Amino acid sequence: MKQYRFDDIAALQGIVSEDFGQWGAELEVTQEMINQFAALSGDDYWLHTDPEKCSQMSPFKVPIAHGFLTLILLPRLRAAQEWEIVGFNNMMNYGSNKLRFTGIVPVGSRIHARSRVKEVTQSPKGLTVVMEQQVNVVGQDRPALIYELIFMYM
Repeated sequence: MKQYRFDDIAALQGIVSEDFGQWGAELEVTQEMINQFAALSGDDYWLHTDPEKCSQMSPFKVPIAHGFLTLILLPRLRAAQEWEIVGFNNMMNYGSNKLRFTGIVPVGSRIHARSRVKEVTQSPKGLTVVMEQQVNVVGQDRPALIYELIFMYM
């Protein structure tokens, strides 16, 4: 694995890419996961939680995962990186630039994710790395989720 010092901006520019990395592990989205998320979030809309009503009234005929459930599964879907940033004291999730739910995740489907480094910049606070991540239903070209996550290294 190639290592980059967090303060070597010129070298880190080399990991910025238009191309996404490899797909991460696949994960099946189950009705149990959806129900647990509904209980925790309070979002128990029938389109997610009522298979019988979905079979009769939903255009998808099965429940679909909440968009935010798909988002919070990203750490479980992460692919191994070919690089790592070293030499920093602290790293934190600084926020996000973009979040789009661009497709559905039907119950019983398998999802996977991939990412790319979209931007590396230096600021007075430290190194900022913007990662674009996509979650797809396995076998589908169109992402179900597009997310830009910002990391700050200090």
